[in-house]
Amino acid sequence: MNENLLTVREKSIIAGFYLSKFDSEGLRYLGFNSFKEAFNVVGLALGVSPKSIQNYRDEFDPLFPNARLGWHKRKTRDYCKIVFEKYKNYDIDKLSSILKKSLYRNPDIDILIEQIIEVDLDLETSFAKRLITGQAAEKYFINKFPTIEHFFGYSMEETTSLGCGFDFKLSSKVGYNFLAIEVKGVNELHGTISLTQKEYAVAKILGNRYFLFVVKNFKESPVHELYNNPLKSNLAFTKSEHRIIQATWNSQI
Repeated sequence: MNENLLTVREKSIIAGFYLSKFDSEGLRYLGFNSFKEAFNVVGLALGVSPKSIQNYRDEFDPLFPNARLGWHKRKTRDYCKIVFEKYKNYDIDKLSSILKKSLYRNPDIDILIEQIIEVDLDLETSFAKRLITGQAAEKYFINKFPTIEHFFGYSMEETTSLGCGFDFKLSSKVGYNFLAIEVKGVNELHGTISLTQKEYAVAKILGNRYFLFVVKNFKESPVHELYNNPLKSNLAFTKSEHRIIQATWNSQI
């Protein structure tokens, strides 16, 4: 099993193995509050059913001393045995690193950003929160996009990496004007969402062509709400300013 070339199924199996082996300690380590939340977030991030992640956890439960019985009435599947034999002696730090690399969209950059936040800004970052507010919410939108009547007839282009103030550009063959979709994710049914200065500016310029797609309730069962022209909607945005002290490090050459 080449960790640089893992299939989606192999990534799902490793996630299930991790949650079985480390149980509640593994949840806390990654920033999850419950198994249901972990199943939802990890499943969406991988583009698989949350139930699949739960089933893989249950597959490994008979092999570890936790309180769950799991699939104890049948033998462990061969492809799960391969994962068990390879990772059974890994500690939580080492296996967490492998899991993050398998789940993050751009693992080298995303893990580096985690480290920068922790070291440079002296803040505790949460792997779970980063997935919820980014990758998992965006995958949810991609999955739901074909079913949203408002967007019928549009093609979708991902623009997250372009830094243009929205995550997806929707184009129509019958018109020149595109639609912009910014995706946000919150863990509860209610919470706080934020627009960056660029997102706010682009939303103001595009008006009715700008949509805010909010994915909510990852802790139980994700649902979504769509806001057209969010600055003119029932959402009340208040400006918050923060003064940042920028440090520089100098050297004579």
